[in-house]
Amino acid sequence: MATVYESALGSSRMLSSVSSLSSSRHQSSQIAKAYRQAAQLFLTRRLPEALSTIEPIITPPPSQEDANASYNEDLSAFAPVASASRGTRVKVWSFYLTFLNSVVELGAEEGKHAFGSSSWKALVSKCRDGSVWEDVVRDGYAGVEGDVDAEVVVNLATLLLTHSPSQRLNQQRLETYLSASANPTFDVSSHMQSSSYLQRRPSQQNNGTNTPRDLNTRLKILELYTLHVLPRNEEWDYAREFISMSEVLDDERKEAFLLALHSLKEEKEETESREAKLRQQQQEQLEQRRKESEARRLEQSRAEDERRKREEENRRQPRGSDEVFRKGQHRQVPSASSRAAARRPAEKAASPPPGLYRRFASAMGSMQALVLNTAHSMTANPMALFRTLLFLLAFALAFGRRDLRERVKRILRDGWDKVRRTVGMGVKVSYI
Repeated sequence: MATVYESALGSSRMLSSVSSLSSSRHQSSQIAKAYRQAAQLFLTRRLPEALSTIEPIITPPPSQEDANASYNEDLSAFAPVASASRGTRVKVWSFYLTFLNSVVELGAEEGKHAFGSSSWKALVSKCRDGSVWEDVVRDGYAGVEGDVDAEVVVNLATLLLTHSPSQRLNQQRLETYLSASANPTFDVSSHMQSSSYLQRRPSQQNNGTNTPRDLNTRLKILELYTLHVLPRNEEWDYAREFISMSEVLDDERKEAFLLALHSLKEEKEETESREAKLRQQQQEQLEQRRKESEARRLEQSRAEDERRKREEENRRQPRGSDEVFRKGQHRQVPSASSRAAARRPAEKAASPPPGLYRRFASAMGSMQALVLNTAHSMTANPMALFRTLLFLLAFALAFGRRDLRERVKRILRDGWDKVRRTVGMGVKVSYI
């Protein structure tokens, strides 16, 4: 009887195992089908449809989502992708992270148009605050940080490195993963209950370097951590120390990593120096423009003050001239009767002979010109004045002698007689 019972129990376990295997294969087929459909929609830029297709396999079932998650044999409390094969898990999560990167790169306007404002902001927030890393660990790897596939870790770190403004969370997550994968721990009370968990656990041991592919992935994680994340957090000394103490890197790779780190630091310092010089030049240019603007403003202010002064003077000056002109005109313009009375005496007054007036005016003009010319000559050429004085003195001395005076008079008298005789002869000829 016991043998029959044991045989029945064995048959029941066999049927249960076959049923579980069949269910697992069916679920894996559904996951692969959903992944292919989502990838096709993504390639044709139908992003909302791609999201709705991939979400069911990366999200826990609604009935289990808020429950206290615990391991069981088929991991039904977690997202369906958690029970998929390693290759399928890597493909699904890598696709989802690539999808999120594309959503962020859409920009606010196109992203809100495609997904709606609240949905687009929620998707972008996963990348910028790093919460997507927690979602992947919790829903896809049963909350075990060290179990996350290395390729998925690379994609997670790259996504946060690209879109997260702070790399502190990225550094913390990478350090937790590196520590957990290098020193795996086992919780016998829970982990031993999951046969599917134990089937995928060995691939994470031995520092994640069981195969050349695992080693390359591990090196990629170290590169992201030491040459990108730590420098972004200004952890240059710690990055150098980590590289030197790493057990995964051989001497050649350590030297290459340290050289790359040194080059990155020099490049950053040169960039900061150029930016500082550029800021200084911009500041100097702004200061120069400010001074020029201030000088122009002062010049315009002075010109405006001068213009107002001129306008004020012009407004005052015409009023005074008009008043003087009006007053003078009022005094000088006589009445009609006074103009007539004044005109009659003027008509009776005898005008001077024109010939006498002209001679008198010409004589006065000649005297004035002589005085002006003499004054000018005296000022411009004192020697000429001296020679004139000498001539006058010689002339006076000459006329002081009587014989010379008589001789001059005789010459003048003879000359005048000749002139009179010549005039008389001309008159006689004209009569003839």
